[in-house]
Amino acid sequence: MNPRQQCLDSLRSTPPSTFEAALWISVEHDAQVDPRQTLERIDQLQRRISAALPMLPAAELAQPLLRHMATIGFQQDDVAQPKPQVALLDKIVERRRGQPLGLAIVALELARRMEIPLEGVNFPGHFLLRVPGADHALDPCGGRRLYPKDCRELLLRQFGPDMPLKADHLRTATPQTMLQRLSRNLRHLHQINDDLIASLKDANRVLELGQANTSDYLARASLYQTLECPQAERYDLEHALLLSDDPVQRIRLTQRLVTLPSPGGVH
Repeated sequence: MNPRQQCLDSLRSTPPSTFEAALWISVEHDAQVDPRQTLERIDQLQRRISAALPMLPAAELAQPLLRHMATIGFQQDDVAQPKPQVALLDKIVERRRGQPLGLAIVALELARRMEIPLEGVNFPGHFLLRVPGADHALDPCGGRRLYPKDCRELLLRQFGPDMPLKADHLRTATPQTMLQRLSRNLRHLHQINDDLIASLKDANRVLELGQANTSDYLARASLYQTLECPQAERYDLEHALLLSDDPVQRIRLTQRLVTLPSPGGVH
């Protein structure tokens, strides 16, 4: 069974294994990655952190878990030109550095093993965590509490004043949406680091994991354009056109399609 199928099977298991599914994405990009080695590191982390947590009810241990993870080195990687290692799970566990989503997936796995209630929050631009039913979110990069005012400020810093906080921004993330978001992150990271074949793997996985949006098809079309695959590019542009509800974007997509060879033509 190939790594892609292992990833999908991990998501289909009962309950879904988000951590193992993300780990198989690392294997898909590097056949030398040994999932057992990363799982052994998680076992060691679980024992170390469990011994250090205070004697509190499980529902009160999520923030102490995140704070202790930060104490032992799990922090956001803020390099100006990020590499794919900031999103690949095996590298995050090894280096203890990564994007918020990757740190959150590690925290969710540790919480699951220690029976600490914790869930992902698919917040725009910065993945968050939350104890189910709580009136605040938690930053996976250190455990800071984020109330609605803090979430508005986070949106303001990342997207400017034109993006108001919406209820959808605080929706619980399913394992599938987490893996799809991880795949989008990797698609971008591989592309800006000029590894287009790796980026194409991620772009394909985005579409395979769930309902794709206009941007997903446009991102893959851009890769196919660079790789000089006009018929594949046409396929994605046509799907983007079907999904788009922006009149200006639809005109531009139609114009771009006209420039491509017709289906079945020699190229």
